[in-house]
Amino acid sequence: MNNIKHIVFAIVFLSFNLNAQHKIYISPNGNDANLGTKTEPLATLIGARNAIRLLKENQSFKTQAFTVIVKDGLYVMKAPLELFPEDSGTEEYPIIYKAEEGAHPVFSGGKTISNFIETETGLWQTKVPESVYYNWKFDQLYVNNNRATLAKTPNQGFIKIDTVFQNIWKQGKSKVAERAEQIIYLDSNGAKALQNIKPNELKNVRFKAYHKWDYTLRHIDDFIADNSKIVTSGKGMKPWNPLKKDRRIILENYEAALDAPGEWFLKDNGILLYKPKDGETINNTEFIAPVLGNLITIAGNASENKYVQYVNFEGLIFKHCHYKIPPTGSEPNQAAAILNAAILVENAKHINISNCEVSNIGQHAVWFGKGCSYSSINKTYIHNIGGGGVYLGDFKPLQNELHTHHISVENNIIKSGGQEFPAAVGVWVGHSSDNTITHNDIGNFFYTGVSVGWVWGYKPSLAKRNTISYNHIHHIGWALLSDMAGIYTLGASEGTVVENNLIHHIHSYSYGGWGMYADEGSTGIVFKNNLVYSTKTGGFQQNYGKHNVVKNNILAFAKKYQLQCTIPEKHKSFTFTNNIIIFNEGMVAKGAWDTVVAEIDKNIYWNSSSTNYNFNNHNFKEWKALGFDKHSLITKPYFKDAEAFNFSFKRKKNYKKIGFKPFNYSEAGIYGDDAWIEKSKLKPEITEAFDKAVETNMKMKIKR
Repeated sequence: MNNIKHIVFAIVFLSFNLNAQHKIYISPNGNDANLGTKTEPLATLIGARNAIRLLKENQSFKTQAFTVIVKDGLYVMKAPLELFPEDSGTEEYPIIYKAEEGAHPVFSGGKTISNFIETETGLWQTKVPESVYYNWKFDQLYVNNNRATLAKTPNQGFIKIDTVFQNIWKQGKSKVAERAEQIIYLDSNGAKALQNIKPNELKNVRFKAYHKWDYTLRHIDDFIADNSKIVTSGKGMKPWNPLKKDRRIILENYEAALDAPGEWFLKDNGILLYKPKDGETINNTEFIAPVLGNLITIAGNASENKYVQYVNFEGLIFKHCHYKIPPTGSEPNQAAAILNAAILVENAKHINISNCEVSNIGQHAVWFGKGCSYSSINKTYIHNIGGGGVYLGDFKPLQNELHTHHISVENNIIKSGGQEFPAAVGVWVGHSSDNTITHNDIGNFFYTGVSVGWVWGYKPSLAKRNTISYNHIHHIGWALLSDMAGIYTLGASEGTVVENNLIHHIHSYSYGGWGMYADEGSTGIVFKNNLVYSTKTGGFQQNYGKHNVVKNNILAFAKKYQLQCTIPEKHKSFTFTNNIIIFNEGMVAKGAWDTVVAEIDKNIYWNSSSTNYNFNNHNFKEWKALGFDKHSLITKPYFKDAEAFNFSFKRKKNYKKIGFKPFNYSEAGIYGDDAWIEKSKLKPEITEAFDKAVETNMKMKIKR
């Protein structure tokens, strides 16, 4: 400690001689025993944090700012950076951790794996000493900066469930049993896969199940290959969404499944095996296994009014964060809400993350959890993530000082998520209010782009006055999960506005696949000036809710239905006015329209391929007789080239008849220089694969 204080006092002296420019430098070649100057930098963020703590003990530094300048290079983190109330800055003098100008420093929570040799079978193998001597296991692996695939079967497609039986061991008070055993019989593909599992591998084998909006990850307790049977235990199945016939699974984490290029498997004896892809050589291939389960933790104590405040992160890159699969696996949970995050912020104010990057992680990227307010994340590149992008609030309704509010999520690229937990979403807002989600690009997720609200039905909700605007949300679903959307809402959300978003290419496995989805109890939400196209089952769907307004939107080219509503109620469910609906296949409306209480009027409907207009099995005249669309039109909207997704207008005459007001949908999405814009684009092979998945799915007859 005396040595550290000596260093700090040296920094104090130097700082005063530099006109109070309190900059602390860190470098990959530094040393935490150094002074922290430009010529004698520290080595770690933790070292810089500790230096600031000691400097602040000096009265002269109580009202001074600190900037930690991070030099270029790779920083292998041995522990997460943890910030507590004593690590706060002030409004006038924030504490800033930032990259040196022109630098792109990388903070890795992983470990490089090397010394591979090629076996006679063409596999590469190496011994991981930490796995041999310390039983270190990792559940993700990154090869040449890409997520490698844990050995699985089948490599393409799925095994289907034939029959499921459940034995409840302990019911408990919930509808979901506390403990239960499931006996699952598989189809013929499952039987073949089970025959390749060695008995001594059983403790490691897992199955992943995809059922409606849920995803279940479990270990296997026992199996009988001849009967195509696996036995697993954990919580009871959800009565409203159980595993059952035709639900899809894959098996993973056993040696015989290591049969496709890009797959890996870690044996119990510490031998890591990898099947190389074409063009890969041992010399040109980098392997990094994630070690740390968290990279940054910011933790105050709101109940004692001790927050972490005024800390900024600028221009830093964070990679290789491990999510360890629990022995119990992962029970189904919507939006993968039970995961942790690589950067976790709780009980903090004025925390700002800008121009950063988070990638190659097993869980969520950033979570402003309980007790956070007046903070932001902007122009941050989040990609190749096991969970979701940015999560706000808590899944419990926390009041007063623990309530999260006023978080800005702006101009971020959030793509290629849900890679380990497909139910994760791009941006999730739980019990949190007054947030702004704007100008983000959210693409290549399996469940939902933006999810707002965390109450099912009309119970009190804290998700109020959230603004979801000018986001570009696209290529969501991949025909993997169901009951999902580009933008998904839940519960009473008075004051919430969903506006000026561009939403397209949304496709579910069975039902669902909507552009905008007002689910159970959604109340008081305004959906306006949104362009939605290329969905599976509609630009807008309301399950049930109150007094929502859907106004001045363009809803285009859904494949099955353009509009849906599910459950009618005695009160007014929603208002649907001044919208333009254009399509070339499927029905106009499907659902509970004959009995729903809704104001529907002054809309344009146009079938660009035929004269067929099916309004829930009514023609337009019969539809009007239900009290809908008294002043609406079946007429051409005169878009310049709707089939090519150009929805600007050639003529004003028709849309003016319904009071539609044109909006500039090109303003949706991120903004900035050309390099930033280019970074948001999905590779052609990804969008082409999405289109192929849609085409295949539409040919299938899938039971709900």
